[in-house]
Amino acid sequence: MEAGMTREAPRVAGGTLLGTLLDLRDDTVGLYLRAHRDHGDVVRFPLGPPGLRAYLYGVFSADGVQQVLGTGAANFRKDNHIYGEIRASLGNGLLTSQDDDYVFQRRLVQPLFTRRRVDGYAAAIHTEAAATAGRWAARPDPVVDLAAEMAEFALRATSRILFGADLDETVEVVRRCFPVLGEQVLRRGANPFSPPRSWPTAVNRRAAAAQRELYAVCDRLIAERHACAASADGDDMMTMLIRARDEDGSRLDSQAVRDQILVFLLAGHESTATALAFALHLLALHPEAQQKAQAEVDEILGGREPGAEDRDRLPYLTMVLKEAMRLYPSVPITGRRTVAETEIGGFRIPAGADVTVSPYVTHRHPAYWTDPEVFDPARFAPEAEADRPRYAYFPFGRGPRACIGQHFTMLEASIALACFLQRFGLTAIDTDIPMEVGITMRPCAPIRVRLVPR
Repeated sequence: MEAGMTREAPRVAGGTLLGTLLDLRDDTVGLYLRAHRDHGDVVRFPLGPPGLRAYLYGVFSADGVQQVLGTGAANFRKDNHIYGEIRASLGNGLLTSQDDDYVFQRRLVQPLFTRRRVDGYAAAIHTEAAATAGRWAARPDPVVDLAAEMAEFALRATSRILFGADLDETVEVVRRCFPVLGEQVLRRGANPFSPPRSWPTAVNRRAAAAQRELYAVCDRLIAERHACAASADGDDMMTMLIRARDEDGSRLDSQAVRDQILVFLLAGHESTATALAFALHLLALHPEAQQKAQAEVDEILGGREPGAEDRDRLPYLTMVLKEAMRLYPSVPITGRRTVAETEIGGFRIPAGADVTVSPYVTHRHPAYWTDPEVFDPARFAPEAEADRPRYAYFPFGRGPRACIGQHFTMLEASIALACFLQRFGLTAIDTDIPMEVGITMRPCAPIRVRLVPR
């Protein structure tokens, strides 16, 4: 850091006893938005009682985000409290691993997420999207809750790709166990003074049981795949992970395969569910945009089912999805911990500090977005994107740790959205949707729309 660069970042006001700890727990994104509005692009959140107080740093400018996630990524590691809790619940997969573990895992997993490989998942995605649309058509009640419906669709589509023929059993276990583990991660992640996981509290016992059940079904399926991996021709992702080999013949052991599967389940279905629920809801709130999207789908598809080759042929649909993810990124805040003292935006960040960047805030930064709360897919026309700083938009992260599954999520969401718009128009019933922040951000109330068959 340059000599003399010793300014402290502005301090966000909080309670005398716990600082901003309760505000972060109760209204995370609201606190971040207010902190940026009142104090600027780099702030300090005081956490905990005097004498034990620590500071959490928030960074909101595109340049600052680029430094944390991109150019200075080596100095910002996934060593913080929340990643430790995710690691303890869901294993050490690509989301949480670091250093040689991460490099090895990424090298083996990357071939499963090339564009060509991802395009091969299109038929499985359409199978689940068509099943969802068919179920809607058979309903006597035309009102559906998009939050619940898209969570179910995305879970089934992701599980079909991960597990193949073992879809139904795993969906039921994941549906039951993931929320319990997510609750534990959220509780412990928001409280640095949590009791050890070994203590027999009600929350710990419930989470341990959910983890055992989730691990058991994954371990059984992995053992079955290992038993027939040499002769089976299965193309589900679990089988491909088991078969993956490095140049020297190294492979993922069974625990590492399970860790990757659990990360894919978490990131794959929750990010898609959030993007689709809000893309459909925003179209229901904006009839002109909905009509434009439907006209594009009708013209390009002509009534046939959407496939991977249509992803680039539906530019307005892609713009709608990107705008939905701008307003409602599935991961609204992501954190790192500094290795060495550094400087961001002219402010000192000490070594060992927890630093967060926030897509939710940066996606609303008035320096990059005009009328940022307004839904406007035209923001993602090619010429508009070219004029904006690259790190002003990062729903999948950026830099060397950017999400490996972003092409998968975009394909899954594009095919599903096209399929639904072919069959239905939507009219919004609910308007303001309260959100909750856990491992991901999701609606905590129904998102009801009325379906109108086309």
